[in-house]
Amino acid sequence: METVATPEAQAVATAKRTMDINEVMSILPHRYPFLLIDRVLDLQARERILCLKNVTRNEEFFQGHFPGQPMMPGVLMVEAMAQAGCILMLSEFEDHSDKLLVFTGIDEAKFRRPVTPGDQLHIEAKVLNWRSRAVKMQGTVHVDGKLVCEAVITSQMIPRNKKQEGAE
Repeated sequence: METVATPEAQAVATAKRTMDINEVMSILPHRYPFLLIDRVLDLQARERILCLKNVTRNEEFFQGHFPGQPMMPGVLMVEAMAQAGCILMLSEFEDHSDKLLVFTGIDEAKFRRPVTPGDQLHIEAKVLNWRSRAVKMQGTVHVDGKLVCEAVITSQMIPRNKKQEGAE
């Protein structure tokens, strides 16, 4: 049975609407170069999350995508939406260190504009359907108020195998 946060912890989580990078890293298992969330700007428990990603010229993927005309791969924008949703879902649990959220589906993905070095992504995930171990979200990514990417993402929570962490 899952350990859901106590009412007191839920009240604190509900009141806490922003997170810095250290708090993000305490929830997400991802690390450089795959950590795609820099900050949580707004979190409404079980409803929506708005996150920030600063896209810099130093991102590893720009070395090969594309030389002379760098563009952020669309799949990484979808991953950023999933990571935002992961923060939203896992923040509901008092102890989330033994849980992972994995993709189970990506639907209706559309890429509208290129994302280039210097852009700032505003990543939003809105809950369409929430279950105890699964979530369906509508994700969007905006740059300068313009839609650059959108998708419907479904994810499921699974146990985190701590023995394999750090193993190659």
